[in-house]
Amino acid sequence: MSNFPIGLQPRCFALVPAAGIGARSGAAGPKQYVPLAGRPMMAHTLEALAQVAALEATLVVLAPEDDQFEAAIPEFQGGRAWLARVGGASRAETVSAGLTELMARGAQAHDWVLVHDAARCLIRPEWVLRLIEACAEDEVGGLLALPLADTLKQAEAGRVAATVDRRHKWAAQTPQMFRLGLLKPALMMAGDSVTDEASAVEALGHAPLLVESPMENFKVTWPADFALAERLLKSR
Repeated sequence: MSNFPIGLQPRCFALVPAAGIGARSGAAGPKQYVPLAGRPMMAHTLEALAQVAALEATLVVLAPEDDQFEAAIPEFQGGRAWLARVGGASRAETVSAGLTELMARGAQAHDWVLVHDAARCLIRPEWVLRLIEACAEDEVGGLLALPLADTLKQAEAGRVAATVDRRHKWAAQTPQMFRLGLLKPALMMAGDSVTDEASAVEALGHAPLLVESPMENFKVTWPADFALAERLLKSR
């Protein structure tokens, strides 16, 4: 059972780690600033989060040397738009630094934090709200995810070594929503190699809730993803 303070209404904060360089994307600079449908990729992400009234604030965590954000996304401002240049070398380090920043700004252990990839720029407010509503009374928290439909192959030296049973397999997405008081020690225990928040929480013996989300909530990662994301954004 949780030992969070009783009688206090938990708030929801979004945390967007954006300190990476997007090495796999093939972009000349940080992929979060690559223009898609006339705007930087991350601008679409932040616009969607800004439309979720249930979020107390959205904290964007940048690298200390980032000098592009304000010029690239001038519309990110106001009382619910928070910025911190405290990002680290890994996602886990950046998220951990963001959690510390949230605490410095008044977030409490029983508050929820929704960590969302800046590169999942097709996120819709209703999907975020679906996650919040599903996890609000959950003991652990959860994440948006997609049940796998493709046949999975395990590779060895460029050839198929085995076919992996796809039953009960899901592709993890974001946001991933956990209590600050659970997520902070989970990341500290898991170390910098963890690739998502749910993995860190799982390592403590918890089972996060899976909340189904569409394939459209994919992460722009590879060069071909940019064109696909732009087509989808323009079709909205």
